Amino acid sequence: MLYAAVKHLHIVCVVLSITGFCLRGLLLGQKSALAGRRWFRILPHVNDSILLAAALTLVVLIGQYPFVDAWLTAKVLGLVAYISLGMLALKAGRSPRVRVAAGLAAVTVFIWIVSVALAKNPLGLLA
Repeated sequence: MLYAAVKHLHIVCVVLSITGFCLRGLLLGQKSALAGRRWFRILPHVNDSILLAAALTLVVLIGQYPFVDAWLTAKVLGLVAYISLGMLALKAGRSPRVRVAAGLAAVTVFIWIVSVALAKNPLGLLA
């Protein structure tokens, strides 16, 4: 029962995370005033903190760990790539072209991370 509840919380946070990322990217691209609001910048950090807590809880509950189990290692490395590309897309990209390319790459990495989780295979959809 606990496993199912934590897994569902994790999935909801994953959906909210990618939805928020795409929405922030679109609003920043349109130079919307909403993108500059404090709550709009803070809310993703709250969600991602809950997402991380749920992920760590799941790791303990299933007894599989990154850098021991290949598929979890792939997810962690993918997460680092997703965060790096996301930062480039939302903040650090020097031009709109770089930000859009980084955003598309981040979404692609995100899809791969989800496929790794579903397949429990480090290659994910590439397997």
